[in-house]
Amino acid sequence: MLLAPETRRIGRPPGPQAPDRAPDGLAAGTPEPLRGELIALLGEERVLARPIDLIAYASDASPYRRFPAVVVMARNVADVVKVLSYARERGTHVNFRGGGTSLNGQAQTDGIMLEVRRWFSGVKIEDGGQRARVKAGTLLGLVNRRLAPHGFKLGPDPASKEIATIGGVIANNSGGMRCGVSWDPYSTVESMTLVLASGTVIDTAAADAEERFAAAEPALARGLLELREELLADVELAQRVRRKYEIKNVTGYRLCALLDAHTPLEIFRRLVVGSEGTLAFVGEAVMTARPEPARTTLAWVHFPDIDSAVDVVPELVAAGARATELMVAPALIAAAWNMPGTPEHWRELPFDSAALIVEFGGADDGELDHYEHSAAQILSRCELVQPARFTRDDQEIELAWRVREGLFGLVGRLRPLGSALIIEDVCVTPERVAECARDLQELLAKHEFLVGVAGHASAGNLHFQLTPDFAKAQDLERYHAFMEELVTLIVGKYDGSLKAEHGTGVNMAPYVAREWGEKATAMMWRIKELADPLGVLNPGVVLNRDPEIHLKHLKTQPEIEPEASQCVECGFCEPVCPSRNATTTPRQRIVIRREMARQLEGSPVYERLLSDYEHDGIQTCAADGSCREVCPVAIDTGKLMKEFRRRERSAREESVALAMATRYASLERAARAGLGAGALARRLIGARASAAIPAALRRRVSSELVPTLPANMPPPARAKLPVTVREGAAAVYLPSCLNRIFGNPLGSEAGPSLPEALVAVSARAGQPLWIPPDVAGHCCATPWSSKGYVRGHEQMAAKTAAALWRWSEGAKLAVVIDASSCAHGLLEDVAPCLSEADRERLQQVQIMDSISWAHDRLLAHLTVTRRVGAAAIHPTCSAAHLGLTGRLQALAEAMAEEVITPAGAGCCGMAGDRGLLHPELPASALRDLSEELSARHVDEHLCSNRTCEIGLQQVTGAPYSSFVLLLERLTRARAPEALEARPL
Repeated sequence: MLLAPETRRIGRPPGPQAPDRAPDGLAAGTPEPLRGELIALLGEERVLARPIDLIAYASDASPYRRFPAVVVMARNVADVVKVLSYARERGTHVNFRGGGTSLNGQAQTDGIMLEVRRWFSGVKIEDGGQRARVKAGTLLGLVNRRLAPHGFKLGPDPASKEIATIGGVIANNSGGMRCGVSWDPYSTVESMTLVLASGTVIDTAAADAEERFAAAEPALARGLLELREELLADVELAQRVRRKYEIKNVTGYRLCALLDAHTPLEIFRRLVVGSEGTLAFVGEAVMTARPEPARTTLAWVHFPDIDSAVDVVPELVAAGARATELMVAPALIAAAWNMPGTPEHWRELPFDSAALIVEFGGADDGELDHYEHSAAQILSRCELVQPARFTRDDQEIELAWRVREGLFGLVGRLRPLGSALIIEDVCVTPERVAECARDLQELLAKHEFLVGVAGHASAGNLHFQLTPDFAKAQDLERYHAFMEELVTLIVGKYDGSLKAEHGTGVNMAPYVAREWGEKATAMMWRIKELADPLGVLNPGVVLNRDPEIHLKHLKTQPEIEPEASQCVECGFCEPVCPSRNATTTPRQRIVIRREMARQLEGSPVYERLLSDYEHDGIQTCAADGSCREVCPVAIDTGKLMKEFRRRERSAREESVALAMATRYASLERAARAGLGAGALARRLIGARASAAIPAALRRRVSSELVPTLPANMPPPARAKLPVTVREGAAAVYLPSCLNRIFGNPLGSEAGPSLPEALVAVSARAGQPLWIPPDVAGHCCATPWSSKGYVRGHEQMAAKTAAALWRWSEGAKLAVVIDASSCAHGLLEDVAPCLSEADRERLQQVQIMDSISWAHDRLLAHLTVTRRVGAAAIHPTCSAAHLGLTGRLQALAEAMAEEVITPAGAGCCGMAGDRGLLHPELPASALRDLSEELSARHVDEHLCSNRTCEIGLQQVTGAPYSSFVLLLERLTRARAPEALEARPL
């Protein structure tokens, strides 16, 4: 290519070469014959074998790291059966990976990794929301959003619910803040489609399932019944098993399955829950859903000490509390100093104090009144640090839970650079939780770890964090010493659970016998050997005979760019990343960059990573900022990728970009001409032949500069804008360059254009707009900043800022923008480039997105003459950043009988023109949304950003357009007003 980016300019991270770096042999990727045989078996698109793939999937949310031999992207049960058959024949082993949120190394292997998140997904709501049929790779949060309109959610509610897959939730028997032991997967999974190590596929709900299981797996079926009889015969052990599961416990295999069921398949189905992929693969599950209250009320209740906080929990639970979350003062004090929005008075809390988050749910305000009254009576008998105040405000409730869940991120931000972040969770009987919390604080302090403890008080479940630096031998010894004393404390003093919710994993596998005793542990080993005699499924997890396995494969955290060094590799960013189903995710971009830091520059692995990182990491990042919103440590990986693009730019490229910014009005005209020529070519020679022209240019010039030409590319915008007058205008209207270039979507009415519609509907509401005569050539500057062109960005930012000040007559008039990304760009991308004086002037100008303009200034003065049936809205990432999603919803509700916001809605992946450069981005970002909408009848598809609408139409086939066009049409009393136009 003539203008291929030079990735080497991004530079090597500053970290020193690390002892746990990927070996040179990994530079060849997956070795033969493994690579070739799997490609022949499954197809090349299902097999990831490059070094960058193996490194990207080597890490999960745990402190461990192992390089898979190969990554297979499973799409269905048939793929799983083929891979297991291959593994048995070749004597290798298989691991299943969903969201990669495993905290104890469950999602790692040096064998074949079967990844199910990307393609193995699907959800079907049944019985009005009372149950859900879900495939293994489906995200728990997505299922809950699909269930929410029916008034239900699934029972498990871990903090990782937005990234955890159903398969992983079942495999770890995940818990959470409200599920206790009654709504966890063990209690709510009704049936499963299982793939056993032998390749046997069983739908446990089938009428003949027991017979098929006994016929296909006679030794397993017989062995499970023998184990059941042995356990029943040992009355003392059976009683201990039942007692151990009265509280949360995921240490080892769930032996209570032998007592809770009496047929082989039902026993096995229950054993699979919490087995961490070591007994069978869960292809699909049917789960009972939990009714959700229509309203909630919540209070922070501060007590002088842990004991007094915990003492009142049983009464609050008896009064109906659905959550009683314990947090100690050190954590709240740290939150007050580091988390925006938290009460300042927390900074002065007594160090030994503790607090409960108490939440009630009800059908209406009357029911909440009753709960609050009951809680007030209970708390009136308590000594409180400050009076309790209940709130029903959604934002305050959300903040409370963000603080509770944010303890993970808080420690992540405060931990020393280079240290790991390990989350442990234990459980004791609820009546001893205060005593245990104090003991844990003492133990943490003894080993110089942060003494913050939190937990589900009503369940006796406590969580805490460790931050060792595994690059230091003394920290490895400190971690080992802590773990030994922790096990002695929980098992010896409390007879509690070493693992309550997070799975046994690798780090507690050596201690299973310490908790359960030799006989019970031997029964667990027999279960594993019966189900998986060849050791194909995730060996070494749950049970492991190596007493030091938890001290091996621990990863270092080398220093990289400051924007990303605090990443804890939790994966919370992945569900919102547009490229998640195409190339890499924010977590993986950082994981790969850290491997570059571990390597010496010029090493074989470093060179291969550098070569592949350009496309997989840098260029296919939408840089939309969504990852920052969900990251526990607030990392904007897109910002780092934009910085890499900036480093790549040569002086010549900067000069070209500057010239484009200077002559942007001419570029707009050329773009409209190009769209017109493209439309003509499609008519004359067909879509396929016309698409070949830009494809050839992309190969010859650059795939980062020459866009693709999708079949749904809209026609050019009209070359003339509506004529308006300055006198009497309520606001200045700057039509975005997007809407000066692109016309209405294919399949919709050619007119009015968006500028014509916004001018017309604003005048109709008595809020006339004025379009300055020299708007052509002005832009929000985002196209330059997102591509890393500093000089062009500065030029456009300065030019547009000066024009905004001039047009608004010194900020006397607001400025309206008709594309959400452009409004966001003007508010975020322009100011940093300006001088202090110009920045202060720009901050005085009120910049309004079309959503806020229509909602705040127009809607009350308009009469909607009719409403459409169903309207699907797509809140763009920019609208979300601007806090406009609710207003877009309100506008749609004024125009439609039913408003649909798809559960899969998020960033569309277009990112300006990046989706045209890399069409795999919108295809990845919108896959779930497209599938969801295909089953719905929708009359109108509404958005607020032109390129987003192009991407949405490209993937879904539906003609998305600005909500303004529908608003103008539905408030029209007669034919469209004839608007005089003037040339651009």
